[in-house]
Amino acid sequence: PKRLSKRHKSTQDESVLSIVDGGSYRPKTKETRAAYEALLSVIQQQFGDQPQDILRGAADEVLSVLKNEKIKDPEKKKEIEKLLNSMSTERFAQLVSIGKLITDYHDSGDGGAGGGAGEALDDDIGVAVEFEEEEEEEESDLDEVQEESEAEEDEQDANEAEAMQMGGIDDDDVEETDEGLNVQDIDAYWLQRKISQAYGDIDPQHSQRLAEDVLKMLAEGDDHRDVENRLVMLLNYDKFDLIKLLLRNRLKVVWCTRLARAADDKERKKIEEEMNQGGSTLCAILEQLHATRATAKERQKNLERSIREEARKLRDEGVDGEKGRRHEREGANDGGWLKGQRQMLDLDNLSFHQGGLLMANKRCELPPGSYRTTRKGYEEVHVPALKPKPITEGEEMVKIVDMPEWAQPTFAGMKALNRIQSRVYETALFTPENLLLCAPTGAGKTNVAMLAILHEIGVYRREDGTIDLSGFKIVYVAPMKALVAEVVGNLSNRLQSYGVSVRELTGDQTLSRQQIEETQIIVSTPEKWDIITRKSGDRTYTQLVKLLIIDEIHLLHDNRGPVLESIVARTVRQIETTQEMIRLVGLSATLPNYEDVALFLRVDKSKGLFYFDNSYRPCPLAQQYIGITAKKPLTRFNLMNDVCYEKVMEIAGKHQALVFVHSRKETAKTARHIRDTALSSDTLGRFLKEDSASREILQTETESVKNNDLRDLLPYGFAIHHAGMARTDRTLVEDLFADGHIQVLVSTATLAWGVNLPAHTVIIKGTQIYNPEKGAWTELSPLDVMQMLGRSGRPQFDTYGEGIIITGHSELQYYLSLMNQ
Repeated sequence: PKRLSKRHKSTQDESVLSIVDGGSYRPKTKETRAAYEALLSVIQQQFGDQPQDILRGAADEVLSVLKNEKIKDPEKKKEIEKLLNSMSTERFAQLVSIGKLITDYHDSGDGGAGGGAGEALDDDIGVAVEFEEEEEEEESDLDEVQEESEAEEDEQDANEAEAMQMGGIDDDDVEETDEGLNVQDIDAYWLQRKISQAYGDIDPQHSQRLAEDVLKMLAEGDDHRDVENRLVMLLNYDKFDLIKLLLRNRLKVVWCTRLARAADDKERKKIEEEMNQGGSTLCAILEQLHATRATAKERQKNLERSIREEARKLRDEGVDGEKGRRHEREGANDGGWLKGQRQMLDLDNLSFHQGGLLMANKRCELPPGSYRTTRKGYEEVHVPALKPKPITEGEEMVKIVDMPEWAQPTFAGMKALNRIQSRVYETALFTPENLLLCAPTGAGKTNVAMLAILHEIGVYRREDGTIDLSGFKIVYVAPMKALVAEVVGNLSNRLQSYGVSVRELTGDQTLSRQQIEETQIIVSTPEKWDIITRKSGDRTYTQLVKLLIIDEIHLLHDNRGPVLESIVARTVRQIETTQEMIRLVGLSATLPNYEDVALFLRVDKSKGLFYFDNSYRPCPLAQQYIGITAKKPLTRFNLMNDVCYEKVMEIAGKHQALVFVHSRKETAKTARHIRDTALSSDTLGRFLKEDSASREILQTETESVKNNDLRDLLPYGFAIHHAGMARTDRTLVEDLFADGHIQVLVSTATLAWGVNLPAHTVIIKGTQIYNPEKGAWTELSPLDVMQMLGRSGRPQFDTYGEGIIITGHSELQYYLSLMNQ
């Protein structure tokens, strides 16, 4: 009865720990778990591949409709169709029967039913009443025992909840904080590290200030509830795991940190005396510390021994041993357990958990004319298209006829190089300088690579005009197999007249030793070239490499960055050991820290570094960033669809739109949602005029389509495109879109990489993509986003292109900094 009465306290009295998914349902028995699983699978069939929080949010909404006795089945079906799109009567009957099997809904999960949510939390996670229990019993001396027995119950419940990992119940919801914190782990900086981990990306000085404030609160506060409230105000509700850990181990954190920060032995002894007089709990903490000192000393001895051995080795090898001896002396003098602690390096804490999403510099300067608007459920940031910079005095475009005669055939059909190519021309073609070119997508970086290749060919060109093909090799590293094939085709055609052989070397396409010897230009992926250069035994043809071109080098800030790092490092080492020059050329999109990358590529900043901002884009790009602020996952999902529809309607009838989504099923679902919403709003006529020729052409072409979804959408001027469609269907869609008949094309990212099919407006709907390697939903890679936005604006038709990213509000800053400096 005592526990029950606490659950029905007013919400403002609830502990911070009870704020976990306020109204989400959690099944309690095997039968209801099985039924809940079945419900989630039905919802997944309706929604397609979506993150688990969206599916669970939808399940809660569906259950609240099914369990509402005030409305009849036909009305329930209408309500559920609003949530899950249209469904057959059989599917609805299936949902109703599943709803009847879920018998513990009102008892535990109904967010609106008084303390229901609190109850569910209690039984599943066992934390909702933790601190009320503690607070009331603080006066009695049974504190410790009570806490432990509570924790055991809670752990048991948590294990049950964890065992039920069906239907995507999140690990985070059932995570149990480790109550038995090891005093040995708490050093002078433990609190600061914990705060940095909780916040993810935080300025070290800010985390230090927070750590000091937290320590002060833990040390000074008498009332448990008051300390809890103050911590929540300081650290926010979402840090309740950390708050829970701190409150449970309050005394350990305060006193162990004080001990660790003691300046000398005298101060440490004084603190230990205070602890001895401070009651049984503090004495117990001190005993734990003394017990672990022995092991700390052993570790210290082992450390000293290994340092001495290392120093001896350095002396034996004739290397300067002074450094080793200094280490040895430091190790020998340092006898305290505390200093041993400080020598331990927490590597996990130093790693970049965000990977490609890491932002070292939070500042992002938007161009003049940018503005923010806040709408219900989302925020928009508009960045105007940059006007092209005026041509300065003395800046001239290099005409193809002014180039050396032997180099002209590669630029057949062109009259002159563009601004970027003309600026780089002298360095690329006439000097062996390392080069880094940062320029927007579509600025013609491939031609700069061609100039560097021509320089190499020119070095091995004999006086009679023939080329010594056996004297050099050129390696072109492109990030994807699709791009490798494209580059091979492009270079082969343009270098045909020189007799230069271009071949692909990827995981799909291996080359024999003889083929490699016959090939002058090898186009490869980073991973494949990394494997080739690792094999130290076969150095014959890697030593012939005179030019290494790395395309899309901004991949350094992606999961594949380490591979590029090792390629460059190995090449630099080869230059140093063989004393033979290998030219490094990096091509990249606009980078915020291009000077760092230039340094990494050994580029002379005054000669070989060229940086061009977005104003050099052939077709200027206006950007819109939409951050969804809604908290509920299902609301976020629906809002994303609605915003996507609104943005498409803004350009309906004026321009074509290309919408990128991140799964094959989602292409048809998004296209249908836009079409059906337009149909119900009576705005479908804005896409295709009644008497337009496009309508007739689309009607005719629909008859030959194999894909059912495409056949349904095509007559309305909508289409889908993904790798799972038949080749004929894909080609048809590409041709109809290029000719301007299709108004809205919903596609997966494959279209951005494979086919150059630009549109006036590109919309990226959502930035979460399923990563099978991690088995989780992750953010899109920066490379994908840039490639997709690179498809906006058609230089021959548009004065500007428009790129729209619809994402979560927390990711807004990241995507803004990606496309702006």
